[in-house]
Amino acid sequence: MDSLKTAFLSTTTTLHPIPSKQPKNLTSYISCNSITPDPWTLSDGNNSYKKQKKKPLSDDNARRIIKGKAKYLSVLRRNQGSHAQTPKWIQRSPEQMVQYLKDDRDGHLYGKHVVAAIRIVRNLATKTQGSYNMREVMASFVTKLTFKEMCIVLKEQKGWRQVQDFFSWMKLQLQYQPSVVVYTIVLRIYGQVGKIKLAEQTFLEMLEAGCEPDEVACGTMLCAYARWGRHKAMLSFYSAVQDRRIVPSIAVFNFMISSLQKKSHHKKVIFLWRHMTDAGVVPNHFTYTIVICSYAKEGLLKNAFEVFNDMRKSQFIPEEVTYSLLINLSAKQGNWDKSLNLYEEMRCQGIIPSNYTCATLLMLHYRNRDYQKALQLLSEMDKIKIAADEVIYGIIIRIYGKLGLYDDAQKTFEDIEKLGLLNDEKTYVAMAQVHLNAGSIEKALSVLELMRSRNIWYSRFAYIVLLQCYSMKEDVASAEVTFQALSKTGLPDAASCKDMLNLYARLGLLEKANAFIVRMRKDLVQFDEELYMSVMKLYCNEGMLKDAEELTEEMRKTASFKDSKFLQTLLMAKHGESRIIVNADESLAASKQPETLVLAKADNVGNAVNQPNIMALKMLLSLYMENGDDGKTNHIVKILLQSASGNVAKAQSIHELVIKLGDRPTDAASASLITSYGRLQQLKRAHEVFSSVAEFLTSSKPIYKSMIDAYLKCGKPDEALMLYNEMIKKGIKVDAVTISVLVNAMTSYGKQQESENIIRKSFQEKHELDTVAYNTFIKAMLEAGKLNFASRIYEQMLTSEVVPSIQTYSTMISVYGRGHKLTKAIEMFNLVSSSDVSMDEKAYTTMISYYGKAGRSQEASLLFIKMREEGIRPGKVTYNIMMNMYASVALDDEAEKLLQAMEKDGCSPDSFTYQALIRAYTVSQKFLKAEETIIAMQKKGLCPSIAHFGYLLSAYAKHGLMKDAERIYGELTRAALFPDLECHCSMLRGYMDYGHVEEAISLFEHVSESVQPDRYLLSSAVHLYRFAGDELKASSILDYMNRLGIPFLNTLEIGSKMIAS
Repeated sequence: MDSLKTAFLSTTTTLHPIPSKQPKNLTSYISCNSITPDPWTLSDGNNSYKKQKKKPLSDDNARRIIKGKAKYLSVLRRNQGSHAQTPKWIQRSPEQMVQYLKDDRDGHLYGKHVVAAIRIVRNLATKTQGSYNMREVMASFVTKLTFKEMCIVLKEQKGWRQVQDFFSWMKLQLQYQPSVVVYTIVLRIYGQVGKIKLAEQTFLEMLEAGCEPDEVACGTMLCAYARWGRHKAMLSFYSAVQDRRIVPSIAVFNFMISSLQKKSHHKKVIFLWRHMTDAGVVPNHFTYTIVICSYAKEGLLKNAFEVFNDMRKSQFIPEEVTYSLLINLSAKQGNWDKSLNLYEEMRCQGIIPSNYTCATLLMLHYRNRDYQKALQLLSEMDKIKIAADEVIYGIIIRIYGKLGLYDDAQKTFEDIEKLGLLNDEKTYVAMAQVHLNAGSIEKALSVLELMRSRNIWYSRFAYIVLLQCYSMKEDVASAEVTFQALSKTGLPDAASCKDMLNLYARLGLLEKANAFIVRMRKDLVQFDEELYMSVMKLYCNEGMLKDAEELTEEMRKTASFKDSKFLQTLLMAKHGESRIIVNADESLAASKQPETLVLAKADNVGNAVNQPNIMALKMLLSLYMENGDDGKTNHIVKILLQSASGNVAKAQSIHELVIKLGDRPTDAASASLITSYGRLQQLKRAHEVFSSVAEFLTSSKPIYKSMIDAYLKCGKPDEALMLYNEMIKKGIKVDAVTISVLVNAMTSYGKQQESENIIRKSFQEKHELDTVAYNTFIKAMLEAGKLNFASRIYEQMLTSEVVPSIQTYSTMISVYGRGHKLTKAIEMFNLVSSSDVSMDEKAYTTMISYYGKAGRSQEASLLFIKMREEGIRPGKVTYNIMMNMYASVALDDEAEKLLQAMEKDGCSPDSFTYQALIRAYTVSQKFLKAEETIIAMQKKGLCPSIAHFGYLLSAYAKHGLMKDAERIYGELTRAALFPDLECHCSMLRGYMDYGHVEEAISLFEHVSESVQPDRYLLSSAVHLYRFAGDELKASSILDYMNRLGIPFLNTLEIGSKMIAS
């Protein structure tokens, strides 16, 4: 094992030149070739070389060519590293040269006698055991090999028998000295071939010889045990090593935990990990990867993330498999946000996800019903060329099925078959489920039949889907056969039993249904609430009162149904009270106590269960009507009427009933019903209620108000405006709240003119407006850009003696600031400061923002300090505005201090904060700090965007540092951030300004087809092609610009900054 070699076993000695202050000459140093794969003739050590005069060269450039070639060879040798084939000369002193000649190496790693010994012992592998005598074979080498050379011969052997025989001969030599080093060599070779017994005997021999095992020897034995899966012996030996207070190296620990993990001994991996950290052994990348995997396999998410965080703190970048395991484990434990954050972090590191990771995330989005993100992930997979496998295709089919895109699901299924990927039973079942949800029972059955014809065995889940098909098809015989096959795989699940029971009930096969219920109870099928409800429904419809009561009692004694609304409603309706068993252990004690202690008394029927289960009440109603129990029938009807409160559908039924009886519902009731439908996005039902009371609408302001609100919530602003105008025509006075809601909605839908008309009309009609209404008006006109009108609204507000709020003042500061009336904005701010109105962060932030836009950074800084002195804690938006202000005036030092203050306040910097800091550095020409900021972002889990790289790219290009600009441009692509038009233009501008014509043309041709036509991009191309003499291409692009109506830029110049630079 190379990782366990000691310094003593090093095969070569690096010879360094002896430093000397005197000039170098041939008498003090001899120049010779170092050991390389090329054979070189060595000097004899005598200075017989006579310097000859240089012959005159016929060509003056010949000397330059020779020197250039020598320089090229030097660079070539340096770039080739340790495997250089070019001559490499070193200097040796005369003493070193004499020793070199004595060794008689002739370009080999070892002397000739050592090489011969290695070859002779190796050749013994061709002979059978016992056919040779090692003493006779090695007779010529007695006294010629030193102890170190014998160790070298031993180390270079390939076969364990040769090692055993040579080691036996070696111990007979006078030069032999018992050493842990030689024993370690033997242990390593025995361990490599699996001769564990011999290795153990050798180790015991080493102890008997008085050699104390060191870290390397113990590590060699541990690795041998690990290599061949002798884990029990390995751990026992490790305990002995611990007793001797020997700490193995990280390489040995890695060998052990890797071997344990391959056999799924994850607990033992964790055991060794804890011992390793306690011993102070520093883990490496491989160690972290193995341990995180073991924690993940054991389901210990918290511990896995602790090790993962330690790995990141140690500056190790996790592999894709590590991210994949943590993403999958987080998803399984319901920590979906953590899974998505891990994926984003992985992509920021430039790691390409595997199919397994993508499949996990797709399934996560599928379960969350977030199909938009699933489609985005599929699009990203296509961009980074990740080929979908059968699992991913199966998830895609499920997603299409949920979205109702049945044709797309079928097409995907056919594509899988064409690609030859259709092998998994789950894919067939997924397609069958899609057909089943679409109501295409025959297609679902054909898919399952296709699976059977291809000799793919049905799983339990496949039988469940097949049973659903036959149940929907109402094929009793096939359903019964399928249910029997399902029963052979284990106890049937509650959902399959419900399907069979509902099938019998639909077809009126009551005898079979009753027999099936008896069989379920006999087989001890685990009932869920839905199965109980199906059985109870059958009993109630058939008037089986006794069976229904027995079933209710059985449910009551089941601890898992103690919180069931269905059960509590049954008990409430039957007894006028609710029996609640706290846990299963109380059921026995309850049977021995008086009825009054078992029942939880209720003050009235409505208080027993706040929201009764309507299905349970309907079942009981059917049961009592079937049995002719009028008293209990009336009792259930009464409960149903009381339960209508809060139920929109029931409320509408009662609403319609009142109208049919010729009475008028109250305005509050109608308005409440319309509001409820608006909240549920059911505009049609809301309009039906509105139309049903239309003849009563003369001055009913609440109903109009609710209907306007419903229109707006359902995205119908035009209809809401029409209803508002209808109110005005009918002379119905509109309140301030309705006007505010309407103006705000029109503004959010981009209908600024309609907002202005409503505002003007409210002033004309002299409606009573409050502070909120005026604030809404001012803000609407601010967003519409009608700043003068916004100012007049404020003046009208003061005239009407409506008290402004802090929101009013903040909005007016924005109005004046946007209108470049900074003086008035300052006056407004000072007015608020001197009044009794409490200032908030927004007012300060708005004022700071406009100070910054006006270039008055000093005033902005003072105001920021004042804000903090007032006890107002700046938020992230305020900090970002300050950062941008400092960036615009190149105050990068102030920006750094602000970032530190932000972190000290507990306000985490976001992407915009770092973007402003990068901008500050680039404006100050501190490009290295800008790059360090991007790296710091990534370490904190924030993904840089194109804008972050764009500032740096533009700055490099502007100052002619095109190599750095090209490097940043390449990093964008590696980070899966495709450069936008602005990046392309920055690179092109840099190339043009500094005369890099070929690079500029190459860039244009590379990006021209992938970006939208741009004036600067196309104009630059025309100038570049003209400069390069390609008038044909220049004319072609110019004609293209003319056809699109894009004006040509004549002022562009190539190399305009070359002189300045």
